[in-house]
Amino acid sequence: MNIPHPGTEFDVVVVGGSYAGLSAAMQLARARRRVLVVDAGQRRNRYATHSHGFLGHDGREAAAIATDGRAQLMKYPTVRWIEGAARRAEKVAQGFRVTLQDGAAYLAQRLVLATGVVDELPPVPGLAERWGGTVFHCPYCHGYELMEGRIGVLATGALSMHHALMLPDWGRVTLLLNGAFEPDAEQLASLERRGVAIERAPVKAISGRATVELQDGRSLEMAGLFVVSRTHSGSPIAEQLGCGLEQGPMGMYVRTDTMKATSVAGVYACGDAARMAGNVALAAADGTLAGVSAHQSLIFGATAAAA
Repeated sequence: MNIPHPGTEFDVVVVGGSYAGLSAAMQLARARRRVLVVDAGQRRNRYATHSHGFLGHDGREAAAIATDGRAQLMKYPTVRWIEGAARRAEKVAQGFRVTLQDGAAYLAQRLVLATGVVDELPPVPGLAERWGGTVFHCPYCHGYELMEGRIGVLATGALSMHHALMLPDWGRVTLLLNGAFEPDAEQLASLERRGVAIERAPVKAISGRATVELQDGRSLEMAGLFVVSRTHSGSPIAEQLGCGLEQGPMGMYVRTDTMKATSVAGVYACGDAARMAGNVALAAADGTLAGVSAHQSLIFGATAAAA
């Protein structure tokens, strides 16, 4: 692959080459702009074998969607791709300088941040090993495939009520409180109306497919488990640049306006890094908008989102 020399200037550098970054780069490539994609190969859904709910790709292997997207993007002659981590970005006279882990630096008039997020799971033995296989965070992405079986919701706090009240549309739900919180009377009534069982015994471990082993010796066989993860940014670049952040229910994310502009003029953000929550379809749509916005800013000038 044709790797650009350090110091090369691009119209736009896209940091992150998953679904949002690919979609952003595609719009810019089709506008015949010089685009560099820097990707560390850490797709958030790399643990999931299949992707669901994405129109035209329902049930496909998640990796295959990303691989095909990259192959399609790289057919455009103005696109370059570097496999590596972007460690720093700073404002310079030409626009922005992006420095990679190996020290190589590239210049761009605009930046698109599609850096994704990292999921932090509760320290329950056996949980992380099943993440993306039988332990999930998105009912719309994975609930249907559980075939109306028994579903456990491992509580991490009051936000787990949201999962517990949604998931009865996909199966028979047990809310595993695990000492994370105690529903009040109103919440208990809501759970009862939705047919959600409550389990207060602490969780010891997860085994088998999705078997919940309780501290009191009992085991609960589940078709799958859902958990609200905590998230943090997959890259420090947004903070380095001074982009405004928002506190969401699961963690911080980059604040953008309706056109995906951040609070720093010339910097755009998309995908899970710039959403309270998301999925593949939303990431692709976000990236499309960010790419279009970055392109138009090269013509009409860059603006920043309101602080």
